[in-house]
Amino acid sequence: MTTESTAPTAQPWDRATGQVPVVRARAARGFRLPVRRPPARAASLLPLLAADLAGALVGAAALDTATRHPLLVAALMCAALLLRPRPTRAMSGVLDELPSVCGRIAVSWLALAALVAAREPAAALTSRTLLLGWALHCAVACAGRGVVRGRRTAARLRRPSAALVVGPAATAQRVAAALLRHPRCGVRPVGVVADHPDGSDGLPVLTGEEQVERALIQNGVRTVLVVGPATRAERAPLLRALAESGCALWEVAPDGPAYDVRERLAGFAVRRLDAGARRPDSLAKRLLDVTVSGALLVLCGPLLLGCAAVLRLTEGPGVVFRQERIGKDGHPFTLLKFRTHRPVDERESATRWSVAGEPEMSAFCRFLRRTSLDELLQLWNVFRGDMSLVGPRPERPFFVARFSQLHPGYAARHRMRVGVTGLAQVSGLRGDTSIEDRARFDNAYIDTWSLWQDVCILLRTAAVLVRSTGS
Repeated sequence: MTTESTAPTAQPWDRATGQVPVVRARAARGFRLPVRRPPARAASLLPLLAADLAGALVGAAALDTATRHPLLVAALMCAALLLRPRPTRAMSGVLDELPSVCGRIAVSWLALAALVAAREPAAALTSRTLLLGWALHCAVACAGRGVVRGRRTAARLRRPSAALVVGPAATAQRVAAALLRHPRCGVRPVGVVADHPDGSDGLPVLTGEEQVERALIQNGVRTVLVVGPATRAERAPLLRALAESGCALWEVAPDGPAYDVRERLAGFAVRRLDAGARRPDSLAKRLLDVTVSGALLVLCGPLLLGCAAVLRLTEGPGVVFRQERIGKDGHPFTLLKFRTHRPVDERESATRWSVAGEPEMSAFCRFLRRTSLDELLQLWNVFRGDMSLVGPRPERPFFVARFSQLHPGYAARHRMRVGVTGLAQVSGLRGDTSIEDRARFDNAYIDTWSLWQDVCILLRTAAVLVRSTGS
């Protein structure tokens, strides 16, 4: 842990309330966009589905004429629904998806032929009937999809999507100029976001929060193009803020091929980015929290009572320690722990950075800290919804304000519910360790969240507790 992190400078102290004011720190490089818009709606699949169903109806009509089985029309329509169109690539055309569409239609016709042969072997479909039905189905479906794609391309030309290009000024200007020369891509850059203007002609260079916010509002920006993976890593807080403002993020490879992608935009290889705008607060995660915390509270009840009794006998009254911590979206809550240290006053409790093994602790309190048994009461915080089993560890308001100012990305940890354990903790970042590293691991967990990752972190936490490697 850095010296700045272990010994934060004092913040103004309100003697009347005894509280340290919480500062909602800005994200890295001063970007914290107050603009909050719902994400842009993706293009509807209904027109493409209607085209597929129309093809199925034409093909089934020809099949019904040949076989006199009206029920097979319904069967073919069901097959078309089951093989409904998947979300297609944003920049693709009807020719790009032609192999996929024809392949799915072929599967539905072969399945239908097998069904007919199983029901009435004498009425099995001939290869000529199959080929005719498949050809008609493909022709009508692809023609319908072509009409849908054509109308959408025309709409993009009439109303191109306003975009910002994020990256080094010179490279971003080059990408923007290429997009402006190819209006059929449907993206119209309106500005470049960079640290410093390069002095060359081109789109206006936006370097501050107010300029970016003004561009979002005045131009109705819904698309952000990120130039290269290096920019994605360097400008992660800004990109998260843009994603939360309702923008779709795309990474652009400005110099030749990069990664395995098939998306193209004005000749550049691009891919869709997920900057963590979504918050991993799904029903499944909450269900896991309630189930596991409830079961552990019941199973660990005798252990909790035993620890409380020993603390009461050896340390006196005040077994449960209550402290204000900062949770999801910066909202405070009261965290519960077993009391292992008695601060001199409330100010010391709110502002002193303490670690396990302090000399004034008794042997039993050091044992509780080392084995993390003092944290078990936080299962009640999880059960009532203040915390999650897995997430960034909560911190006191004083340190949240300080670390948010010192470490880029620290404030972004509060995008989701805080946790009893997390990726940073099972990666060795516990106790007196680097705050910058913790923030990086916490944000990586949020950006790549999955329920299975939560399960893995819980299993790794259990292994750490068994080995008693410390707090």
